[in-house]
Amino acid sequence: MLRITELRLPLDHAEDALRPAVVQALGLASDAQLLNFTVFKRSYDARKRSAILLIYTVDCELAAGLEPEVLARHAGNPHIKPSPDTNYKFVGHAPADFYATESRPRPVVIGFGPCGIFAALILAQMGLRPIVLERGKQVRERTKDTWGLWRQSELNPESNVQFGEGGAGTFSDGKLWSQISDPRHLTRKVLTEFVKAGAPEEILYVSKPHIGTFRLVSMVIKMRADIEALGGEIHFEQKVTDVLIEDGPKGKHIRGVSLASGEQIRTDHVVLALGHSARDTFTMLHERGVFMEAKPFSIGYRIEHPQSLIDKARFGPNAGNEILGAADYKLVHHAKNGRSVYSFCMCPGGTVVAATSEPERVVTNGMSQYSRNERNANAGIVVGISPQDYRQDGKTDGPVNPLDGMAFQRIWESRAYELGEGGYKAPGALVGDFIKRQRSRVLGNVEPSYKPGITLTDLQQKGRGSLPEYCLDAIREALPAFERQIRGFSMPDAVLTGVETRTSSPLRITRGRDYQSLNVKGLYPAGEGAGYAGGIMSAGVDGIEVAEALASAMLAAG
Repeated sequence: MLRITELRLPLDHAEDALRPAVVQALGLASDAQLLNFTVFKRSYDARKRSAILLIYTVDCELAAGLEPEVLARHAGNPHIKPSPDTNYKFVGHAPADFYATESRPRPVVIGFGPCGIFAALILAQMGLRPIVLERGKQVRERTKDTWGLWRQSELNPESNVQFGEGGAGTFSDGKLWSQISDPRHLTRKVLTEFVKAGAPEEILYVSKPHIGTFRLVSMVIKMRADIEALGGEIHFEQKVTDVLIEDGPKGKHIRGVSLASGEQIRTDHVVLALGHSARDTFTMLHERGVFMEAKPFSIGYRIEHPQSLIDKARFGPNAGNEILGAADYKLVHHAKNGRSVYSFCMCPGGTVVAATSEPERVVTNGMSQYSRNERNANAGIVVGISPQDYRQDGKTDGPVNPLDGMAFQRIWESRAYELGEGGYKAPGALVGDFIKRQRSRVLGNVEPSYKPGITLTDLQQKGRGSLPEYCLDAIREALPAFERQIRGFSMPDAVLTGVETRTSSPLRITRGRDYQSLNVKGLYPAGEGAGYAGGIMSAGVDGIEVAEALASAMLAAG
Protein backbone atom coordinates (compact mmCIF):
# COMPACT_ATOMS: atom_id res chain seq x y z
CA MET A 1 0.00 0.00 0.00
CA LEU A 2 1.30 3.46 -0.94
CA ARG A 3 0.36 6.84 0.54
CA ILE A 4 0.12 10.09 -1.42
CA THR A 5 0.10 13.33 0.61
CA GLU A 6 -0.57 16.92 -0.47
CA LEU A 7 -2.75 15.92 -3.43
CA ARG A 8 -4.52 19.20 -4.25
CA LEU A 9 -7.79 19.63 -6.14
CA PRO A 10 -10.16 22.60 -6.50
CA LEU A 11 -12.94 22.90 -3.93
CA ASP A 12 -15.57 22.35 -6.62
CA HIS A 13 -13.87 19.39 -8.30
CA ALA A 14 -16.04 16.70 -9.85
CA GLU A 15 -16.90 13.70 -7.68
CA ASP A 16 -14.94 11.36 -9.97
CA ALA A 17 -11.85 13.60 -10.29
CA LEU A 18 -9.86 12.07 -7.45
CA ARG A 19 -9.10 8.73 -9.08
CA PRO A 20 -7.47 10.16 -12.25
CA ALA A 21 -5.56 12.61 -10.05
CA VAL A 22 -4.13 9.66 -8.10
CA VAL A 23 -3.21 7.84 -11.33
CA GLN A 24 -1.46 10.96 -12.61
CA ALA A 25 0.39 11.63 -9.33
CA LEU A 26 1.76 8.08 -9.26
CA GLY A 27 2.62 8.13 -12.96
CA LEU A 28 0.70 4.92 -13.67
CA ALA A 29 0.46 3.72 -17.26
CA SER A 30 -3.26 3.03 -16.98
CA ASP A 31 -6.22 3.38 -14.64
CA ALA A 32 -6.34 -0.42 -14.34
CA GLN A 33 -3.06 -0.40 -12.41
CA LEU A 34 -4.81 1.36 -9.50
CA LEU A 35 -6.80 -1.43 -7.87
CA ASN A 36 -8.26 0.61 -5.03
CA PHE A 37 -7.75 3.78 -3.01
CA THR A 38 -9.12 5.28 0.18
CA VAL A 39 -9.02 8.83 1.51
CA PHE A 40 -7.06 8.86 4.76
CA LYS A 41 -7.39 12.61 5.31
CA ARG A 42 -9.02 15.61 3.65
CA SER A 43 -8.26 19.20 4.62
CA TYR A 44 -8.39 22.54 2.85
CA ASP A 45 -6.22 25.52 2.04
CA ALA A 46 -8.28 28.73 2.33
CA ARG A 47 -5.47 31.26 2.06
CA LYS A 48 -6.93 32.35 -1.29
CA ARG A 49 -10.61 32.66 -0.44
CA SER A 50 -11.71 32.78 -4.08
CA ALA A 51 -9.70 29.67 -4.96
CA ILE A 52 -9.91 27.32 -1.98
CA LEU A 53 -8.19 23.98 -2.50
CA LEU A 54 -8.93 20.57 -1.00
CA ILE A 55 -5.85 18.67 0.14
CA TYR A 56 -6.01 14.88 0.19
CA THR A 57 -3.94 12.14 1.77
CA VAL A 58 -4.74 8.94 -0.12
CA ASP A 59 -3.78 5.30 0.48
CA CYS A 60 -3.47 3.34 -2.77
CA GLU A 61 -3.46 -0.35 -3.63
CA LEU A 62 -1.64 -1.11 -6.90
CA ALA A 63 -1.51 -4.09 -9.19
CA ALA A 64 0.81 -6.89 -8.06
CA GLY A 65 4.50 -6.05 -8.25
CA LEU A 66 4.04 -2.37 -9.09
CA GLU A 67 4.72 -0.78 -5.70
CA PRO A 68 8.54 -1.16 -5.70
CA GLU A 69 8.72 0.25 -9.21
CA VAL A 70 6.56 3.26 -8.38
CA LEU A 71 8.49 3.95 -5.15
CA ALA A 72 11.80 3.77 -7.02
CA ARG A 73 10.53 6.18 -9.66
CA HIS A 74 9.45 8.65 -6.95
CA ALA A 75 12.40 8.10 -4.61
CA GLY A 76 12.97 11.85 -4.16
CA ASN A 77 9.29 12.72 -3.71
CA PRO A 78 8.37 13.24 -0.02
CA HIS A 79 4.67 12.96 -0.87
CA ILE A 80 4.75 9.37 -2.15
CA LYS A 81 5.78 6.82 0.48
CA PRO A 82 4.69 3.43 1.83
CA SER A 83 1.52 3.70 3.92
CA PRO A 84 2.28 3.46 7.64
CA ASP A 85 0.63 0.76 9.73
CA THR A 86 -2.02 2.60 11.78
CA ASN A 87 -3.58 -0.51 13.33
CA TYR A 88 -3.59 -0.53 17.13
CA LYS A 89 -1.48 -3.19 18.84
CA PHE A 90 -2.12 -4.20 22.44
CA VAL A 91 0.83 -4.43 24.82
CA GLY A 92 -0.52 -7.74 26.11
CA HIS A 93 -3.57 -9.69 27.24
CA ALA A 94 -4.42 -11.25 30.56
CA PRO A 95 -4.70 -15.06 30.48
CA ALA A 96 -8.19 -16.50 30.94
CA ASP A 97 -7.45 -17.52 34.55
CA PHE A 98 -5.88 -14.18 35.55
CA TYR A 99 -8.58 -13.59 38.19
CA ALA A 100 -8.91 -17.21 39.24
CA THR A 101 -8.11 -16.26 42.85
CA GLU A 102 -9.67 -13.45 44.85
CA SER A 103 -6.25 -12.28 46.03
CA ARG A 104 -5.62 -10.39 42.77
CA PRO A 105 -7.35 -6.98 42.99
CA ARG A 106 -8.71 -5.38 39.83
CA PRO A 107 -7.57 -1.98 38.56
CA VAL A 108 -9.73 1.03 39.43
CA VAL A 109 -10.39 3.99 37.14
CA ILE A 110 -11.63 7.16 38.86
CA GLY A 111 -13.62 9.30 36.43
CA PHE A 112 -15.51 8.43 33.25
CA GLY A 113 -14.74 11.28 30.90
CA PRO A 114 -12.80 10.76 27.64
CA CYS A 115 -9.61 9.76 29.46
CA GLY A 116 -11.33 7.41 31.88
CA ILE A 117 -13.45 5.87 29.12
CA PHE A 118 -10.43 4.98 27.00
CA ALA A 119 -8.36 3.82 29.97
CA ALA A 120 -11.20 1.53 31.01
CA LEU A 121 -11.86 0.36 27.45
CA ILE A 122 -8.23 -0.59 26.79
CA LEU A 123 -7.94 -2.35 30.15
CA ALA A 124 -11.16 -4.23 29.41
CA GLN A 125 -9.99 -5.18 25.92
CA MET A 126 -6.82 -6.62 27.50
CA GLY A 127 -8.88 -8.74 29.88
CA LEU A 128 -8.16 -6.75 33.05
CA ARG A 129 -11.83 -6.09 34.01
CA PRO A 130 -11.50 -2.54 35.41
CA ILE A 131 -13.79 -1.05 38.03
CA VAL A 132 -14.81 2.51 37.12
CA LEU A 133 -15.95 4.95 39.81
CA GLU A 134 -17.78 8.05 38.53
CA ARG A 135 -19.00 10.66 41.01
CA GLY A 136 -21.73 11.90 38.64
CA LYS A 137 -24.73 10.27 37.01
CA GLN A 138 -25.28 8.30 33.83
CA VAL A 139 -25.21 10.56 30.82
CA ARG A 140 -28.96 10.80 30.14
CA GLU A 141 -29.76 11.65 33.77
CA ARG A 142 -26.83 14.02 33.81
CA THR A 143 -28.18 15.77 30.72
CA LYS A 144 -31.44 16.48 32.55
CA ASP A 145 -29.54 17.99 35.49
CA THR A 146 -27.42 20.11 33.15
CA TRP A 147 -30.52 21.45 31.41
CA GLY A 148 -31.88 22.16 34.90
CA LEU A 149 -29.09 24.71 35.37
CA TRP A 150 -29.49 26.18 31.91
CA ARG A 151 -33.29 26.46 32.03
CA GLN A 152 -34.23 26.76 35.71
CA SER A 153 -30.97 28.08 37.23
CA GLU A 154 -30.79 25.00 39.48
CA LEU A 155 -27.29 23.58 39.99
CA ASN A 156 -26.56 20.00 41.03
CA PRO A 157 -22.92 20.12 42.23
CA GLU A 158 -22.43 16.41 41.47
CA SER A 159 -24.20 16.29 38.09
CA ASN A 160 -23.44 19.09 35.64
CA VAL A 161 -21.24 20.04 32.70
CA GLN A 162 -18.12 18.98 34.61
CA PHE A 163 -19.23 15.82 36.44
CA GLY A 164 -20.92 12.70 35.10
CA GLU A 165 -20.62 10.08 32.41
CA GLY A 166 -18.74 11.40 29.38
CA GLY A 167 -16.99 14.18 31.31
CA ALA A 168 -16.82 17.82 30.28
CA GLY A 169 -16.26 16.79 26.65
CA THR A 170 -19.88 15.64 26.35
CA PHE A 171 -21.12 19.23 26.58
CA SER A 172 -18.68 20.74 24.13
CA ASP A 173 -18.13 21.10 20.43
CA GLY A 174 -16.98 17.49 20.31
CA LYS A 175 -13.74 18.45 18.56
CA LEU A 176 -11.78 15.38 17.56
CA TRP A 177 -8.42 16.78 16.62
CA SER A 178 -5.28 17.56 18.54
CA GLN A 179 -1.79 18.92 18.03
CA ILE A 180 -0.12 16.24 20.13
CA SER A 181 2.73 14.21 18.68
CA ASP A 182 1.27 10.85 17.70
CA PRO A 183 3.97 8.52 16.30
CA ARG A 184 1.97 5.42 17.29
CA HIS A 185 -1.25 6.61 15.61
CA LEU A 186 -3.21 6.35 18.86
CA THR A 187 -5.59 9.07 17.68
CA ARG A 188 -6.62 6.60 14.98
CA LYS A 189 -7.54 4.10 17.70
CA VAL A 190 -9.67 6.76 19.40
CA LEU A 191 -11.45 7.67 16.17
CA THR A 192 -11.98 4.03 15.23
CA GLU A 193 -13.61 3.29 18.58
CA PHE A 194 -15.83 6.34 18.17
CA VAL A 195 -16.98 5.11 14.74
CA LYS A 196 -17.72 1.68 16.23
CA ALA A 197 -19.81 3.48 18.85
CA GLY A 198 -21.87 5.31 16.23
CA ALA A 199 -19.89 8.36 15.11
CA PRO A 200 -20.05 9.19 11.37
CA GLU A 201 -17.23 7.57 9.38
CA GLU A 202 -16.15 10.97 8.06
CA ILE A 203 -14.35 11.62 11.35
CA LEU A 204 -11.71 9.16 10.11
CA TYR A 205 -10.64 11.43 7.25
CA VAL A 206 -11.79 15.05 7.59
CA SER A 207 -9.06 17.32 8.92
CA LYS A 208 -11.04 18.79 11.82
CA PRO A 209 -13.64 16.19 12.78
CA HIS A 210 -16.28 16.91 15.39
CA ILE A 211 -19.36 15.16 16.71
CA GLY A 212 -21.44 17.42 18.94
CA THR A 213 -23.28 16.74 22.19
CA PHE A 214 -26.30 14.76 20.98
CA ARG A 215 -24.18 12.18 19.13
CA LEU A 216 -21.65 11.98 21.95
CA VAL A 217 -24.39 10.98 24.40
CA SER A 218 -25.37 7.85 22.47
CA MET A 219 -21.73 6.99 21.75
CA VAL A 220 -20.78 7.15 25.42
CA ILE A 221 -23.61 4.77 26.27
CA LYS A 222 -22.41 2.30 23.62
CA MET A 223 -18.80 2.44 24.86
CA ARG A 224 -19.98 1.85 28.42
CA ALA A 225 -21.82 -1.27 27.21
CA ASP A 226 -18.67 -2.50 25.45
CA ILE A 227 -16.61 -2.14 28.64
CA GLU A 228 -19.23 -3.99 30.66
CA ALA A 229 -19.49 -6.76 28.05
CA LEU A 230 -15.74 -7.34 28.49
CA GLY A 231 -16.05 -7.74 32.26
CA GLY A 232 -15.60 -4.14 33.37
CA GLU A 233 -17.88 -2.47 35.91
CA ILE A 234 -19.04 1.17 35.91
CA HIS A 235 -20.46 2.55 39.15
CA PHE A 236 -22.17 5.94 39.07
CA GLU A 237 -22.74 8.40 41.92
CA GLN A 238 -19.72 6.88 43.65
CA LYS A 239 -17.51 9.69 44.84
CA VAL A 240 -13.99 8.81 45.95
CA THR A 241 -13.27 10.65 49.21
CA ASP A 242 -9.93 9.12 50.18
CA VAL A 243 -7.04 7.05 48.87
CA LEU A 244 -5.49 4.32 50.97
CA ILE A 245 -1.71 4.63 50.81
CA GLU A 246 0.68 2.20 52.45
CA ASP A 247 4.26 2.98 53.43
CA GLY A 248 6.60 0.12 52.59
CA PRO A 249 10.32 -0.56 52.29
CA LYS A 250 10.23 0.62 48.67
CA GLY A 251 8.16 3.72 49.36
CA LYS A 252 4.47 4.54 49.21
CA HIS A 253 2.01 2.36 47.30
CA ILE A 254 -1.70 2.69 46.64
CA ARG A 255 -3.76 -0.02 48.36
CA GLY A 256 -7.32 1.10 47.80
CA VAL A 257 -9.89 3.88 47.78
CA SER A 258 -12.69 4.98 50.10
CA LEU A 259 -16.09 6.14 48.83
CA ALA A 260 -18.53 8.68 50.23
CA SER A 261 -20.81 5.73 51.06
CA GLY A 262 -18.21 4.39 53.48
CA GLU A 263 -17.29 1.47 51.23
CA GLN A 264 -13.64 0.67 50.59
CA ILE A 265 -12.34 -0.97 47.43
CA ARG A 266 -9.05 -2.86 47.59
CA THR A 267 -6.75 -2.25 44.64
CA ASP A 268 -3.06 -1.85 43.82
CA HIS A 269 -3.59 0.14 40.62
CA VAL A 270 -5.62 3.36 40.28
CA VAL A 271 -6.04 5.57 37.23
CA LEU A 272 -6.80 9.17 38.26
CA ALA A 273 -8.89 10.47 35.34
CA LEU A 274 -10.50 13.22 37.39
CA GLY A 275 -11.08 16.06 34.94
CA HIS A 276 -9.94 19.61 35.57
CA SER A 277 -12.72 20.55 38.03
CA ALA A 278 -12.43 17.86 40.73
CA ARG A 279 -11.30 20.44 43.25
CA ASP A 280 -12.28 18.53 46.38
CA THR A 281 -10.41 15.45 45.14
CA PHE A 282 -7.34 17.54 44.34
CA THR A 283 -7.43 18.87 47.89
CA MET A 284 -7.74 15.38 49.35
CA LEU A 285 -4.81 14.08 47.29
CA HIS A 286 -2.69 17.07 48.35
CA GLU A 287 -3.51 16.39 52.00
CA ARG A 288 -2.48 12.75 51.52
CA GLY A 289 0.92 13.89 50.24
CA VAL A 290 0.51 12.90 46.59
CA PHE A 291 3.09 14.94 44.69
CA MET A 292 1.62 17.74 42.57
CA GLU A 293 2.70 21.16 41.37
CA ALA A 294 1.14 24.41 40.22
CA LYS A 295 0.97 24.96 36.46
CA PRO A 296 -0.02 27.76 34.05
CA PHE A 297 -3.54 28.07 32.67
CA SER A 298 -5.65 30.82 31.11
CA ILE A 299 -8.72 32.90 31.95
CA GLY A 300 -10.91 35.27 29.98
CA TYR A 301 -14.32 35.55 28.33
CA ARG A 302 -16.45 33.96 25.64
CA ILE A 303 -16.97 36.13 22.55
CA GLU A 304 -19.91 35.77 20.14
CA HIS A 305 -20.27 36.94 16.54
CA PRO A 306 -22.73 36.07 13.81
CA GLN A 307 -21.46 32.84 12.24
CA SER A 308 -22.09 34.36 8.82
CA LEU A 309 -19.50 37.06 9.58
CA ILE A 310 -16.85 34.44 10.37
CA ASP A 311 -17.77 32.37 7.30
CA LYS A 312 -17.44 35.37 5.00
CA ALA A 313 -14.14 36.50 6.56
CA ARG A 314 -12.59 33.06 6.26
CA PHE A 315 -14.10 31.70 3.04
CA GLY A 316 -15.16 34.78 1.05
CA PRO A 317 -17.39 33.80 -1.91
CA ASN A 318 -17.20 30.14 -0.82
CA ALA A 319 -18.95 30.83 2.49
CA GLY A 320 -21.71 28.31 3.02
CA ASN A 321 -20.04 25.55 1.00
CA GLU A 322 -21.20 22.20 2.38
CA ILE A 323 -17.72 20.68 2.39
CA LEU A 324 -16.20 23.63 4.26
CA GLY A 325 -19.06 23.86 6.76
CA ALA A 326 -19.11 26.55 9.43
CA ALA A 327 -15.78 28.39 9.59
CA ASP A 328 -13.56 28.43 12.63
CA TYR A 329 -10.54 30.55 13.55
CA LYS A 330 -7.41 30.55 15.66
CA LEU A 331 -6.01 33.87 16.85
CA VAL A 332 -3.06 34.99 18.99
CA HIS A 333 -1.95 38.45 20.10
CA HIS A 334 1.08 39.36 22.20
CA ALA A 335 0.08 42.41 24.24
CA LYS A 336 2.33 45.27 25.26
CA ASN A 337 2.13 44.24 28.91
CA GLY A 338 3.78 40.93 28.04
CA ARG A 339 0.61 38.85 28.14
CA SER A 340 -0.49 36.49 25.37
CA VAL A 341 -4.15 36.62 24.37
CA TYR A 342 -5.54 33.82 22.23
CA SER A 343 -8.73 32.18 21.05
CA PHE A 344 -9.61 28.96 22.83
CA CYS A 345 -12.09 26.16 22.10
CA MET A 346 -13.69 27.93 19.13
CA CYS A 347 -17.23 26.61 18.53
CA PRO A 348 -18.63 27.36 15.05
CA GLY A 349 -22.41 27.63 14.93
CA GLY A 350 -22.68 26.91 18.63
CA THR A 351 -23.75 28.31 21.97
CA VAL A 352 -22.15 29.60 25.17
CA VAL A 353 -23.09 27.40 28.12
CA ALA A 354 -23.07 27.55 31.90
CA ALA A 355 -20.29 25.24 33.07
CA THR A 356 -20.02 25.80 36.82
CA SER A 357 -19.79 22.93 39.27
CA GLU A 358 -19.94 24.96 42.48
CA PRO A 359 -22.79 26.99 44.01
CA GLU A 360 -22.87 30.75 43.47
CA ARG A 361 -20.07 30.75 40.91
CA VAL A 362 -20.33 31.43 37.17
CA VAL A 363 -18.20 29.61 34.59
CA THR A 364 -18.69 29.70 30.83
CA ASN A 365 -17.77 27.26 28.08
CA GLY A 366 -18.69 26.69 24.43
CA MET A 367 -20.72 23.92 22.81
CA SER A 368 -21.86 22.93 19.31
CA GLN A 369 -24.07 20.24 17.89
CA TYR A 370 -22.95 18.11 14.96
CA SER A 371 -24.82 20.39 12.53
CA ARG A 372 -23.09 23.56 13.79
CA ASN A 373 -26.04 25.55 12.50
CA GLU A 374 -26.75 27.95 15.38
CA ARG A 375 -26.69 31.65 14.48
CA ASN A 376 -23.55 32.57 16.46
CA ALA A 377 -19.91 31.59 16.50
CA ASN A 378 -18.26 31.64 19.92
CA ALA A 379 -14.79 31.18 21.31
CA GLY A 380 -12.87 31.79 24.47
CA ILE A 381 -10.69 34.91 24.36
CA VAL A 382 -8.27 34.12 27.15
CA VAL A 383 -5.05 35.36 28.70
CA GLY A 384 -2.21 33.12 29.82
CA ILE A 385 -1.28 33.34 33.51
CA SER A 386 1.52 31.73 35.49
CA PRO A 387 1.65 30.29 39.02
CA GLN A 388 3.40 33.47 40.19
CA ASP A 389 0.30 35.43 39.09
CA TYR A 390 -2.02 33.46 41.34
CA ARG A 391 0.12 32.55 44.35
CA GLN A 392 -1.79 33.29 47.56
CA ASP A 393 1.04 33.60 50.12
CA GLY A 394 2.30 37.01 49.03
CA LYS A 395 5.83 35.76 48.38
CA THR A 396 7.80 36.56 45.23
CA ASP A 397 9.80 33.36 44.90
CA GLY A 398 9.81 29.72 45.83
CA PRO A 399 7.32 27.01 44.84
CA VAL A 400 3.65 27.95 44.58
CA ASN A 401 1.08 25.92 46.51
CA PRO A 402 -0.58 23.63 43.91
CA LEU A 403 -4.03 24.50 45.28
CA ASP A 404 -3.57 28.26 44.78
CA GLY A 405 -4.79 28.09 41.18
CA MET A 406 -8.16 26.77 42.34
CA ALA A 407 -8.45 29.59 44.86
CA PHE A 408 -7.66 32.08 42.10
CA GLN A 409 -10.30 30.58 39.80
CA ARG A 410 -12.88 30.74 42.57
CA ILE A 411 -12.25 34.46 43.12
CA TRP A 412 -13.22 35.33 39.55
CA GLU A 413 -16.04 32.80 39.31
CA SER A 414 -17.59 34.29 42.47
CA ARG A 415 -17.09 37.81 41.10
CA ALA A 416 -18.86 36.77 37.88
CA TYR A 417 -21.81 35.46 39.90
CA GLU A 418 -21.94 38.78 41.76
CA LEU A 419 -21.75 40.86 38.57
CA GLY A 420 -24.38 38.66 36.93
CA GLU A 421 -26.69 39.51 39.84
CA GLY A 422 -27.44 35.93 40.83
CA GLY A 423 -29.39 33.07 39.35
CA TYR A 424 -26.24 31.92 37.51
CA LYS A 425 -26.67 34.71 35.00
CA ALA A 426 -23.35 35.74 33.51
CA PRO A 427 -21.96 39.27 33.29
CA GLY A 428 -21.75 40.48 29.71
CA ALA A 429 -20.71 43.48 27.65
CA LEU A 430 -20.62 44.57 24.04
CA VAL A 431 -17.16 44.61 22.48
CA GLY A 432 -17.51 48.29 21.51
CA ASP A 433 -18.29 49.27 25.10
CA PHE A 434 -15.53 47.07 26.47
CA ILE A 435 -12.93 48.73 24.26
CA LYS A 436 -14.22 52.15 25.39
CA ARG A 437 -14.18 51.02 29.06
CA GLN A 438 -17.85 51.73 29.57
CA ARG A 439 -20.94 49.90 30.80
CA SER A 440 -23.16 48.10 28.30
CA ARG A 441 -26.87 48.82 28.65
CA VAL A 442 -28.58 47.60 25.48
CA LEU A 443 -27.84 44.67 23.19
CA GLY A 444 -27.15 45.25 19.51
CA ASN A 445 -27.64 42.83 16.64
CA VAL A 446 -25.87 39.90 18.30
CA GLU A 447 -28.17 38.01 20.64
CA PRO A 448 -26.16 36.18 23.32
CA SER A 449 -26.79 32.45 23.56
CA TYR A 450 -25.75 31.86 27.19
CA LYS A 451 -28.40 30.32 29.40
CA PRO A 452 -29.68 31.12 32.06
CA GLY A 453 -29.00 34.56 30.52
CA ILE A 454 -26.61 37.49 30.81
CA THR A 455 -26.62 40.74 32.76
CA LEU A 456 -25.17 43.65 30.79
CA THR A 457 -22.66 45.52 32.90
CA ASP A 458 -19.24 47.13 32.98
CA LEU A 459 -16.77 44.25 33.04
CA GLN A 460 -13.98 46.65 34.05
CA GLN A 461 -15.48 48.36 37.09
CA LYS A 462 -12.82 49.86 39.33
CA GLY A 463 -12.44 47.62 42.33
CA ARG A 464 -15.00 45.13 40.96
CA GLY A 465 -13.45 44.10 37.69
CA SER A 466 -14.43 40.74 36.24
CA LEU A 467 -10.78 39.77 35.66
CA PRO A 468 -7.38 40.99 36.86
CA GLU A 469 -6.34 44.35 35.41
CA TYR A 470 -3.54 42.84 33.32
CA CYS A 471 -6.07 40.51 31.67
CA LEU A 472 -8.50 43.37 30.98
CA ASP A 473 -5.74 45.50 29.47
CA ALA A 474 -4.48 42.66 27.26
CA ILE A 475 -7.93 41.70 25.95
CA ARG A 476 -8.85 45.32 25.30
CA GLU A 477 -5.71 45.63 23.17
CA ALA A 478 -6.17 42.26 21.45
CA LEU A 479 -9.72 42.77 20.14
CA PRO A 480 -8.84 45.50 17.61
CA ALA A 481 -5.69 43.57 16.70
CA PHE A 482 -7.79 40.50 15.85
CA GLU A 483 -9.80 42.74 13.52
CA ARG A 484 -6.76 42.80 11.21
CA GLN A 485 -7.03 39.03 10.82
CA ILE A 486 -10.82 38.65 10.74
CA ARG A 487 -12.71 41.63 9.42
CA GLY A 488 -15.56 42.47 11.78
CA PHE A 489 -14.05 40.71 14.80
CA SER A 490 -14.14 43.88 16.91
CA MET A 491 -17.64 44.83 15.71
CA PRO A 492 -19.30 46.95 18.43
CA ASP A 493 -22.28 44.57 18.73
CA ALA A 494 -20.22 41.42 19.39
CA VAL A 495 -20.84 40.10 22.90
CA LEU A 496 -18.38 39.20 25.65
CA THR A 497 -19.67 36.83 28.34
CA GLY A 498 -17.72 36.14 31.52
CA VAL A 499 -15.92 34.27 32.80
CA GLU A 500 -13.92 31.44 31.21
CA THR A 501 -11.68 30.00 33.95
CA ARG A 502 -11.54 26.25 33.32
CA THR A 503 -9.38 26.23 30.19
CA SER A 504 -7.19 23.53 31.74
CA SER A 505 -6.27 22.09 35.09
CA PRO A 506 -4.60 24.60 37.45
CA LEU A 507 -2.23 21.90 38.69
CA ARG A 508 -0.28 18.87 37.55
CA ILE A 509 -0.24 15.58 39.45
CA THR A 510 3.26 14.83 38.28
CA ARG A 511 4.17 11.38 37.03
CA GLY A 512 7.32 9.61 35.88
CA ARG A 513 8.15 7.84 32.65
CA ASP A 514 6.27 4.81 33.93
CA TYR A 515 3.12 7.00 34.10
CA GLN A 516 2.92 6.54 37.88
CA SER A 517 2.88 9.24 40.51
CA LEU A 518 6.36 10.40 41.46
CA ASN A 519 5.87 9.33 45.07
CA VAL A 520 2.95 6.85 45.15
CA LYS A 521 3.41 3.64 43.20
CA GLY A 522 0.31 2.21 41.59
CA LEU A 523 -1.26 5.66 41.22
CA TYR A 524 -1.55 6.72 37.55
CA PRO A 525 -2.45 10.42 37.08
CA ALA A 526 -4.07 10.87 33.67
CA GLY A 527 -5.87 13.26 31.35
CA GLU A 528 -6.86 16.88 31.78
CA GLY A 529 -7.24 16.82 35.54
CA ALA A 530 -3.70 15.60 36.03
CA GLY A 531 -2.39 18.23 33.62
CA TYR A 532 -1.51 15.85 30.79
CA ALA A 533 -4.19 16.54 28.18
CA GLY A 534 -6.42 19.24 26.78
CA GLY A 535 -9.48 18.13 24.84
CA ILE A 536 -11.23 14.90 23.91
CA MET A 537 -8.54 13.48 21.63
CA SER A 538 -5.49 14.13 23.79
CA ALA A 539 -7.39 12.91 26.86
CA GLY A 540 -8.38 9.72 25.05
CA VAL A 541 -4.82 9.11 23.89
CA ASP A 542 -3.48 9.72 27.39
CA GLY A 543 -6.02 7.25 28.74
CA ILE A 544 -4.74 4.64 26.30
CA GLU A 545 -1.09 5.21 27.22
CA VAL A 546 -1.79 5.11 30.95
CA ALA A 547 -3.82 1.92 30.54
CA GLU A 548 -0.94 0.35 28.63
CA ALA A 549 1.54 1.25 31.37
CA LEU A 550 -0.75 -0.08 34.07
CA ALA A 551 -1.45 -3.29 32.13
CA SER A 552 2.26 -3.85 31.51
CA ALA A 553 2.94 -3.54 35.24
CA MET A 554 0.09 -5.90 36.19
CA LEU A 555 0.90 -8.53 33.58
CA ALA A 556 4.62 -8.44 34.36
CA ALA A 557 3.85 -9.06 38.03
CA GLY A 558 1.98 -12.21 36.97
